[in-house]
Amino acid sequence: MAQSVAPDTKAAAVRLRGVTKIYDTGVAALGPLDLDVNSGEFVSLLGPSGCGKSTALRLIAGLSAPSAGTVELSHRGAQRPGSHRIGFVFQEPTLMPWATVRDNVRLPFRLAHAPAADADTRIDDALDQVGLAEFAGAYPRELSGGMKMRVSLARALVTDPDILLMDEPFAALDEITRFRLNNDLLSLWRSLHKTVIFVTHSVFESVYLSQRVIVMTARPGRIGAEFRISAPEPRGEEFRTSAEYAAFCREVSNALAPSYAGQRGA
Repeated sequence: MAQSVAPDTKAAAVRLRGVTKIYDTGVAALGPLDLDVNSGEFVSLLGPSGCGKSTALRLIAGLSAPSAGTVELSHRGAQRPGSHRIGFVFQEPTLMPWATVRDNVRLPFRLAHAPAADADTRIDDALDQVGLAEFAGAYPRELSGGMKMRVSLARALVTDPDILLMDEPFAALDEITRFRLNNDLLSLWRSLHKTVIFVTHSVFESVYLSQRVIVMTARPGRIGAEFRISAPEPRGEEFRTSAEYAAFCREVSNALAPSYAGQRGA
């Protein structure tokens, strides 16, 4: 069944019911999966390679259709022109090398043939949000890996989405850059009040970022365990170096271990 969109209610921002995905090759990639993500919540999907984390994001985004089950999204109601319900940040920045930072961020408006009356203002706002305002005229070849990912994030935010889907966006970055972007992402989440679903292989990243961590089983991916990370906000280095953080990481790691033990063909 295809993705459907529910009107704005008290319901979850994202709701999956009995969702499965079986590819034409016969590989069962996902499910059955039942998942609710509340409006404004930050949720991480954690699991081994091939367990269906990225598949779940693609189904939520409407980039692929489930083999069975339903995917429902709530929304805020009327949206201004050029706004999208979903923003997607992929593992690779996928920037156009011949275009400036500004023109890369402008891409969603061009693809949607949306009125560009306030596009420049929204692009400026998005670049400012990710700390790249002074690099608007730069080209991707002039940027570091972390800066390229910031451009990708700005491109996802420029359409003012309700829901931000992030597929291992920081996996290829060095640890220092990754920590910095984790902190910046949390600041954006607090200020913009987006619903974030974040895919990662990192226990440490999932615990640091999330209000809730969903541990998925080996393929076909299902929910193996769920943890609410009840650390006080705002989180920072004090939390990252705390005994509480270490305890959460240990619990999540213990829950993840059977998924790796049962992994096949990753």
